[in-house]
Amino acid sequence: MRKFKVPEVTIFRLSLYLRCLSELEEEGVEVISSAELGQRCGINPAQIRKDLAYFGEFGTRGVGYYVKDLKEDIKRIMGLDKEWEVALVGVGNLGRALLSYQGFKRHGFKISVAFDKVVDEERLSAMPEGCTLYHADKMVEVIRERKIKLAIIAVHFSEAQKVADVLVEAGIKGILNFAPVRLNVPKDVVVRHIDLGVELEMLTFFLSARIGK
Repeated sequence: MRKFKVPEVTIFRLSLYLRCLSELEEEGVEVISSAELGQRCGINPAQIRKDLAYFGEFGTRGVGYYVKDLKEDIKRIMGLDKEWEVALVGVGNLGRALLSYQGFKRHGFKISVAFDKVVDEERLSAMPEGCTLYHADKMVEVIRERKIKLAIIAVHFSEAQKVADVLVEAGIKGILNFAPVRLNVPKDVVVRHIDLGVELEMLTFFLSARIGK
């Protein structure tokens, strides 16, 4: 991989290309041109070539991209050539919904441990196969022992920063935060904020703008 900064939007598009390539592979498509891939993904073919050029040379001139090979190359670039263990903090309504989501496994992620301040029959029954529920007091111990690097925060916003502090202490390096609050973490920890309310507000803004025309 080339050693210079890759724009965040390029990483987003790589994820999109990966999904398109997975669909193509399932359909039995073996080779595809950048133009065809662009049409499939809704991205300009020149942009696809530019995005891939950050990481090397792909495809064969006059032939196109071998779907399976390009899929595996992108998975390697994104670190998805192995399964990632994920820790979930918060097993309320949102946490249970995340535990039941099958898409994580398809993309190489497995929520293997969950933590909550309450460990009761309701929460225990929500655990999918291969996932163990622990009391929140066990976070540092369990995460360190299992060497987990990714975590999801699905707690009340008033608890989110405290949880993030404990996760950092435990050695977590990547956090997906569903609490509607910005987290303060060290520079070597990456946080992605998912605020569903903000996303809906973005939609209403664009809808209102269109209606107002």
